Amino acid sequence: MTNLMNLRYKSDIIGALAGSLCFVHCLATPFFFVAQAGLAIDEASHPWWWGTLDILFLAISFFAVYWSTKNTSKSWIKCVFWSLWILLAVIVLNEKLEIGHLMEEVIYLPTLGLISLHFYNRRYCRCEDDNCCTDQ
Repeated sequence: MTNLMNLRYKSDIIGALAGSLCFVHCLATPFFFVAQAGLAIDEASHPWWWGTLDILFLAISFFAVYWSTKNTSKSWIKCVFWSLWILLAVIVLNEKLEIGHLMEEVIYLPTLGLISLHFYNRRYCRCEDDNCCTDQ
């Protein structure tokens, strides 16, 4: 139980780290495909695990946002956290399901927003105990 409680208080660190890794993953993808294009005839081929990283980062960020919103002292932070996460999820799912065409760079906005918000929340909006999480 203490490990779970420990994760609750480190959710902003986990969220910022996962968001940063996701950002690096998004930046590296075009370079990865360019490098691989010289090695493979099929441009769409890539390792199966590369495509699953998006879903993995999305899942990790869900739990980081969940725990961060449980422990923040500001109600507006909760709304912004979930709005950014939903936007990120829509972009990732749109890319996976090929629903509509979006510029590749659009994923950077919610990702950088979540990273920044985790840092802001950690610095200015943390509850010191379980009773302080009220609207301020």
